[in-house]
Order: sequence, then C-alpha cells, then structure tokens
Amino acid sequence: MDQEKPKYRMICTLTFGDIYGQIIVWLIVIFISLATTLALWSSTRQIYALATVGIVLVLSLPFLLFAFVTTLLNNIEFIPMEEVATRRVPPSKANPNQKPLQA
Repeated sequence: MDQEKPKYRMICTLTFGDIYGQIIVWLIVIFISLATTLALWSSTRQIYALATVGIVLVLSLPFLLFAFVTTLLNNIEFIPMEEVATRRVPPSKANPNQKPLQA
C-alpha cells in the first residue's frame, strides 16, 4: 500500500510555427472586418458598420481561443521520469571531467 506514485515530467513542445497560421488567418479576418466597416461607413449606416465589427469579433474570438487551446494541449507531453533521473547526484560527483570556474 505504500507504493510511490510514478513521477512525470511535463514537456511543452509548442513553437511559434505551430500557431503562426492561426494568427495569420485571424488577422485576415480582422482586416476584412475593418474593410467592411469602412465600406459601410456613411452618415446613415454607421450603426451597421459598428455592428459588423462587433459581430465579427464576437464570432471569431471563440474559434481563435478553441484553436489556440487545442494546439497547446496537443503539444503537451507527460513523460515518466526514470528512477535514476529522480535521484539527486552530489555536486562533487556530477561530472568528474568538469573544471572549476575561473574568474
């Protein structure tokens, strides 16, 4: 009953290249939204222009968040730590070939 639970190391392998495409697509959506706003902007259609930006932002943000979170979760790994790796090695025996630091 006194068995130790295995220890795991969490490694995140997420890089900027993994989310680069998502950022580019979202920026394109935002710029199209702003272009639509400018096209609708006149003295009689200002409320439609503002509503267009609001709708685009409200509808695109959940998809962006979902994409980021799923990409992050797909790049997290749990690796079991070996018993040898969990032991602390005394500093004097860490690397016998290592020279002391000189100023």
